[in-house]
Amino acid sequence: MYEAFYHLQAKPFQLSPDPRFFFSSRGHRRAMAYLLYGVHQGEGFIVITGEIGAGKTMLGNTLAHNLASRNLALAKVVSTNLEADDMVRMVAASFGLPQESSKSALLNAVERFLLACHRQGKRALLVVDEAQNLPARSVEELRMLSNFVCADKPVLQTFLLGQPEFRKTLQGPAMEQLRQRVIASCHLGPMSLSDTEAYIVHRLKTVGWRADPTFSREAFAAIHQHTGGIPRKVNVLCDRLLLMDRLDEKHAITHVEVDVVINELLEEFAPGDLEVSQEKGG
Repeated sequence: MYEAFYHLQAKPFQLSPDPRFFFSSRGHRRAMAYLLYGVHQGEGFIVITGEIGAGKTMLGNTLAHNLASRNLALAKVVSTNLEADDMVRMVAASFGLPQESSKSALLNAVERFLLACHRQGKRALLVVDEAQNLPARSVEELRMLSNFVCADKPVLQTFLLGQPEFRKTLQGPAMEQLRQRVIASCHLGPMSLSDTEAYIVHRLKTVGWRADPTFSREAFAAIHQHTGGIPRKVNVLCDRLLLMDRLDEKHAITHVEVDVVINELLEEFAPGDLEVSQEKGG
């Protein structure tokens, strides 16, 4: 609705993790460096954790986008509390392999595929998102997949992206062997005030923003204070800000507009409103 009014080429604060909008904040730059280090090493596990909305999925998508032109086979699994057998099936499906009738047959198919990639000079990378949902047995299954080797070289490398509680899973007594294979680990924290301002400007400029609407320094500070520097929260708030200013035909965003939108969002998700909605829904 507001794109035409502000002469923007697209929505700058969409929630879907589009690599075009990747912003290299201090934390995201460090996390991406760990991922690229892992790609260079070609073995073991890389673990990236972060709060909800911190940008872990964006990291994974940006990595896949940046590596698309390289000679590799990249698979991505988004975990939804997968049990061990289902994890193997999801990995196989993500690499484009047909489903087999038994787990042993499926494992054999995965091994044949990985060995074929290695012989062709291809790297096989597996990105597992939302890893905090995985039971310990499923994480152990991933470790077992990392046992596949050719000429003493591993043929599969795995990146594990998850919320902070995933670290508790890794600290369990049964995870010792996997921990020994983690070659790099990084926690993705919130953005600073300066990074939050730069993040907003970056996303706006990506879609052709020419300082319309303008953002005051106080507006940036209010946005950061309310969102805590979490990218997804920043996106939600800024999208609503642009919509409100469009409806009011304004061309400037100050702390006043930010406060109004924050109050609207708080009222929309107030506990009382949720209770009323649940009652109406039965």
